[in-house]
Amino acid sequence: MNVVDLYDRKDDLVKRFSGGMKRRLEIARGLLHRPKVLFLDEPTLGLDPQTRQNIWTFINDLRKKENITVFMTTHYMDEAEVCDRIAIIDNGKIITCGTPDELKKKIKGDTIYIKTSDDSKAAQEIETRFGLKPTKLHDGIALNVDSGDKFIPKIFEGLTTEILSINLKKPTLDDVFINLTGREIRNDNNGKGSELLRIRKKG
Repeated sequence: MNVVDLYDRKDDLVKRFSGGMKRRLEIARGLLHRPKVLFLDEPTLGLDPQTRQNIWTFINDLRKKENITVFMTTHYMDEAEVCDRIAIIDNGKIITCGTPDELKKKIKGDTIYIKTSDDSKAAQEIETRFGLKPTKLHDGIALNVDSGDKFIPKIFEGLTTEILSINLKKPTLDDVFINLTGREIRNDNNGKGSELLRIRKKG
């Protein structure tokens, strides 16, 4: 119980535990035989953001202390960012596998969002100077480039139109997931919907 930080509650009824405490107790049950690999099925499902964060801190500490491999499934893309390796499953089959950075590189290019004093004029300048065709938004323009952080200084140098704000969005695991599995809503019949399966190596 010390491993999961529940020793002080060892004499309490489990039904009085919070959701996060119950999750930690479930993990403790899985550690009783000191496994080399710990399998967890969506350990933070249904928990509030604060409890989810606490559970993740606990899992990461546990991995280091016990020197075990943690293998789990999740639907939360933000959680997958800290994984060593990730596999995306679609219709019961693994369609890709790699580190978070490797998977995000499958989405080519960054997106730059720009607001200017005259978006139409700025779009024309970008098209003329850089040969790129920006997308006009309801409040600004957007363009896709290979390396946004290197391209932004060129925008400041190349535009005569006043730039009010500029933002860079790099590909996320959400983008990877949607790009590989499609945008349509899935009917999760027979448990064969899309999900993200994550693999955490030993600490």
